[in-house]
Amino acid sequence: MNKSIPLWVHLLLLAVAIIFPFVLPSAFWVNFGVLALFYAFIGQSWNIAGGFAGQLSFGHVAFLGAGAYASTIVQMRFGWNPWLGLPVAALAGAAAGWMVAAMSFRAGLKGSYFALITLAFAEVFRIVANSIEITGGGLGMLIPMKQTAANFQFADRRVFYYIMLALTVVSIAIAVWLKASRFGARLAAIRENEDSAMALGINVYSEKVKVMMLSGAIAGVGGCFFAQYFLYIDPTIAFGTDKSVEMLLVSMIGGAGTVYGPLIGAVLLALVSEVTRAMFTIQGLSLVIYGTLLVIIIAFLPNGLVDLFKRREKRQLGRLSSGASSKTGDA
Repeated sequence: MNKSIPLWVHLLLLAVAIIFPFVLPSAFWVNFGVLALFYAFIGQSWNIAGGFAGQLSFGHVAFLGAGAYASTIVQMRFGWNPWLGLPVAALAGAAAGWMVAAMSFRAGLKGSYFALITLAFAEVFRIVANSIEITGGGLGMLIPMKQTAANFQFADRRVFYYIMLALTVVSIAIAVWLKASRFGARLAAIRENEDSAMALGINVYSEKVKVMMLSGAIAGVGGCFFAQYFLYIDPTIAFGTDKSVEMLLVSMIGGAGTVYGPLIGAVLLALVSEVTRAMFTIQGLSLVIYGTLLVIIIAFLPNGLVDLFKRREKRQLGRLSSGASSKTGDA
């Protein structure tokens, strides 16, 4: 367990999340909860690679799209049960992560070069999906509506909420594990200085490939859920840069490299998205607001919104220590 976060904090957040759709049962708030958890989940995917390991990516949507298409293809073309799409999507995302990582890191790409090459991979995946028959080409793939639990479709949207909550809990558990594990320590060493990590005997190439596969698997599962929730995907939706931007933003705004950063950022961005959609009809306005928030966060809270809680904790500790010192002086 991550020592910096007490167990009661995890349990309290989980309890709040469980009762949320009963306290606010309207369709708007349930959909808001689903989207916030979805952004948190895919944001955690980016955070594991970009925050914990320092492998910044601009094209993480390649893994999400690979999972979305793989799960939908086995369902629509081969008649597989859509629930089996979850492990298929995880494998597809991990495979895409391995391919991108192996080719990029073998070529010695890192930093901004790696970030740009991931964007190029996402565009290549989009072009391929737009050009071959099995993906439906530019028309995309429509999943027929059959609202049964066996078909991964539910009349009550709260079921989707709890499925997404379970997935998010798993992603947070992985982040907690990374904070405490040797694998996470090796990733932190790579993030801080790859040359020093190599000098310590860490196989930098192998560790970076592993974390990209883990990150890709999580994003792939997110792609499967996205396809089942909206019942339609096409190349622009599955591999659109907006998803990559959202993954990056929720982590950076919430706090990259932290356990709950993506969740905090996701709640904020989901709220911004729903409010702007309800109040304005200007296309792309939410992205403008996202960018503005990111600039403000970087300027005043470079470690994300999580830093607010850390600063408050430091102030409280400072007051306690000063109070203890004054009592000692009086004595």
